[in-house]
Amino acid sequence: MKPKAMTSKAMTPKAMTPKAASAKPDAPRSRGGAANRKSNTGTDIGGVHLTHPDRVYWADVGVTKEDLAEYYVSVWDRMRPHVVDRPLAILRCPEGTAGECFFQKHIAPTIKQSPLRHTVDAKEHDVIAVEKRDELLELVQSGALEVHTRGARLDKLDLCDRMVFDLDPGEGVSWKQIVAAAQEVRDRLQAEKLESFVKLSGGKGIHVVVPILGVDWDATKTFTARIAAEMAADSPSRYLAKMTKALRKGKIFIDYLRNTREATSVAPYSTRARAGAPVSVPLSWQALPRTTSGNQFTVLNLRKNFKQDAWAEIAQVRQKLPTK
Repeated sequence: MKPKAMTSKAMTPKAMTPKAASAKPDAPRSRGGAANRKSNTGTDIGGVHLTHPDRVYWADVGVTKEDLAEYYVSVWDRMRPHVVDRPLAILRCPEGTAGECFFQKHIAPTIKQSPLRHTVDAKEHDVIAVEKRDELLELVQSGALEVHTRGARLDKLDLCDRMVFDLDPGEGVSWKQIVAAAQEVRDRLQAEKLESFVKLSGGKGIHVVVPILGVDWDATKTFTARIAAEMAADSPSRYLAKMTKALRKGKIFIDYLRNTREATSVAPYSTRARAGAPVSVPLSWQALPRTTSGNQFTVLNLRKNFKQDAWAEIAQVRQKLPTK
C-alpha cells in the first residue's frame, strides 16, 4: 500500500526458526492485566491511554490499535536500541490500512509541547524522536503503523553510523534469489573487512545493515553506490544499481539511495502497513536461508519470548569505512 501524501521529503526470536513459518499465532492475550486497564472511554496500555482501542488497523487479520500497542510493549526491549536517539519518520494511517496514509517527519508547528518534539538545528524543522516506550505508544495512539529511522544520531545528523542496502526484487524474482543477493552483499562487505547484519523488510525484500563509525554522507553514498554498481556489472542479468522500473523485471535493485542525510529505512521490529500486519524482523545470517518471504513474520505470529537477539552485538561493532 502506498501512502497518498507526504508531509515532508519514512536476534533470533523463537518465531524466527524455520518452524515459525507455519507456527500458530499466539494465544489471545488477556485483556485485564496490570498493564492493560479498560474504561468506557478507552484502554491504558503500558502507561499510555488509548482512545478507540478496538479500532481495526489491519482489517484483513483483525489487528486493532490495542493489539498493536501490546505488540510494541512485548518487543520494546529489543527495538529500543534501534530507535532511541534517532530522527524518525512515521507512516500514519489513522483509519487503518484501508484508509488514507501519509508520512510525517516533523511535528506540526501548532503542537508546542510534546516529548516527541526534538530540536536538532535552529535552521531545521524539529524532528520526531522517542526516548522511551510510552512515547512509542503515543505514536500508536496517533495511528502510526510504520516507524522509519535515519542512519544517524540526533546530535550528529551529518554523520552516518548505519548504512543500509535495501534489496528490492522486481517481478519474477524468487525468494531464494533474494536471499542469495543478501549473502552476496554480505560477502562483498566482508572482503572490505566490514561486518553486516540482516533483517526482513516486512515487505518483499531484505535489508543488509552495516554499523559504521561516523562518516560523512557523501562518502557513505559513494561507498554503497560502488558496491551496488559492482554487483550490477558482475551479474547484469540478476542485479540493477538503477531504480528504473522498466528494467526491474526478473532483477533485484540494490537500493543504496537510503544512505543520505534525510533518507530513512524501516526500523527493526516496526510493523508495516501491508496485508497481514507484517513486521520487519532482525535475523542471524544462519537463520536467513530458512526464511520464506520478507513478510513472513507478523504481529500475530511473532512470539513475545525470544531465544536470543541476533543483533545483540551490533552496537559493539566498531569499524571504519574503507578509504579506497
